[in-house]
Amino acid sequence: MPVKNDGPDAAGPQSKSEQTRALILETAMRLFQERGYDRTTMRAIAQEAGVSVGNAYYYFAGKEHLIQGFYDRIAAEHQVAVREVLDRETDLEARLAGVLTAWLDIARPYHEFAVQFFKNAADPDSPLSPFSPESEHAREQAISVHREVLAGSKSKVAPELREVLPELMWLSQMGLVLYWVFDRTEGRERSYRLARRGARLTARGVALARFRALRPLVLEVHELFTDFLPGMTRALPDPGKRAGGT
Repeated sequence: MPVKNDGPDAAGPQSKSEQTRALILETAMRLFQERGYDRTTMRAIAQEAGVSVGNAYYYFAGKEHLIQGFYDRIAAEHQVAVREVLDRETDLEARLAGVLTAWLDIARPYHEFAVQFFKNAADPDSPLSPFSPESEHAREQAISVHREVLAGSKSKVAPELREVLPELMWLSQMGLVLYWVFDRTEGRERSYRLARRGARLTARGVALARFRALRPLVLEVHELFTDFLPGMTRALPDPGKRAGGT
C-alpha cells in the first residue's frame, strides 16, 4: 500500500506516490465542498485529479477512506501547529487554549465542508464518525496531543487520573467541534471564546481533582463514557482492585 502521508512533510520533498495521493485527497476535498459529499463520486474525483479510476481506488478504497485521509491530515497539521505553544507554555490553561484554538485555525477553511458531511459523521454506524474504529488513527493522534498538554504542564495531576484525563479532554474537544460546525458568527468568534473558556474550566477542574475526595467523580465520568460509547476509549482497570488481587 502507498505510504500514508497526508500531513506536513518536514523530512523533505514528497515522492511521486505521495504527491499523487495528496492530489487525489485535495481534489476530493474541493469537490466535496463544491458538490457535496453525497453527490461526489470516485469517478469524478479521479477525472478532476487527472488520474485513472483504478489509480484513485489504489490510494483510497472509497469516499469514506478519503475522509479518513482528511482526518489524518488535520491531525498531523494540528500536531505541528501546537508545537510552539507546547514548547513555550507550562500553564495548563494556556497550553489547552492554544491547542484548541490551533485546531480552529487549521479547520477554518473546511467549515462549509464540515457542515455538509456532518450528517454522515453524526451517524454512529458510519465509518466517518470520529468514534468509529476506522477513525482510530486520527483519534489516537488527537488524544496524544492532550497527553502532551498534561505532561508538559506545571499542574500536578494525580497518577490515577493521568490515564483518564487526556481522553476526557479529547471528548471536550469533540464538543467544541460540534459547536463549531453550527457556529455562524463571523470568523467563528464564539467557537474561539468557547475554546478559551473551556480551557479555563478544565484547568480549574484538574486543580480541584487534586483533592482526593473528588477523584472518584472523575473516574466515574470516564467510566460513563466507556460504558455508553464502547470502542471510543480504553476500558480502565477497576481502581478498587490491586494488581494481582481478586
